[in-house]
Amino acid sequence: MISFADFYQRIAKSPLSHWLDTLPAQITAWQRESLHGKFKQWFNSVEHLPLIQPSEVDLQHAVFARSTPALSARQRDGVEKLLRNLMPWRKGPFSLHGIEIDTEWRSDWKWQRLLPHIAPLTGRTVLDVGCGSGYHLWRMVGAGADLAVGIDPMQLFLCQFEAVRKLLGGDQRAHLLPLGIEQLPELAAFDTVFSMGVLYHRRSPLDHLHQLKNQLVTEGELVLETLVIEGDQQQVLIPGERYAQMRNVYFIPSANALKLWLEKCGFVEVKIVDLCPTSTAEQRRTDWMTSDSLAQFLDPDDISKTIEGYPAPLRAILVAKKP
Repeated sequence: MISFADFYQRIAKSPLSHWLDTLPAQITAWQRESLHGKFKQWFNSVEHLPLIQPSEVDLQHAVFARSTPALSARQRDGVEKLLRNLMPWRKGPFSLHGIEIDTEWRSDWKWQRLLPHIAPLTGRTVLDVGCGSGYHLWRMVGAGADLAVGIDPMQLFLCQFEAVRKLLGGDQRAHLLPLGIEQLPELAAFDTVFSMGVLYHRRSPLDHLHQLKNQLVTEGELVLETLVIEGDQQQVLIPGERYAQMRNVYFIPSANALKLWLEKCGFVEVKIVDLCPTSTAEQRRTDWMTSDSLAQFLDPDDISKTIEGYPAPLRAILVAKKP
């Protein structure tokens, strides 16, 4: 079973220490529930991966590791087979000991778009809500974060994260917890909170914004990335059963409406720092994620629309402060 003891020790003498009042019991409950489904198969793949101490690691420009001497072809094939047991890989890419995990999303492009606009992460304690495989956690560490904590309830993503950790040499500066934002107490202890690709999946987006605010220290920064539409402060799309074949998409505001939402939730210095259409080069089917992707979710006769007839994906990045 995946152990969280190192994380408990890490936060025991930090501003996050009061999280230990509730977190261990939540993790114990999750461990009991995770005995079902495919988790055991995924966990076994992680267990069989070697713990490799790389001779070179680069988390500033990529998630990259290699060793000297390099893995033999047989070793590399064995590691790749175990990593492929953890497909589909959605957020990345990763370059680990000669194995190129070409994920569905070019998450590095999103990182490049947001990094110039956020407060420096050096020495910060950061939270990534809905972090997926944890790709951005490693980039946060590479940008100087002292501790990067991700939360995501999906079992597969935890296994992918722990697999990458082993191939990075067991780095303990990043941790992924199998929780949702609603399971967190009001910690008020993170210098920066990221919510990327989450808001449109929330039935109550304003409640989500308040939950994010409750995790921040005074003058802490929120980095919010989400789907938006064109329009003024009054424009909000409420899709039907699906949007770009995604279920559970509830509200897609304009960037201007989202700025207003943040201000109504008490955030200050709210800025729209990036607007970018999602291209089929940034989100696509790959050898590591072989099911349908964005190209199959757009109208083949008009790629400015989804197959349901809604505006094609447009994503915004906003930054704001908790006063």
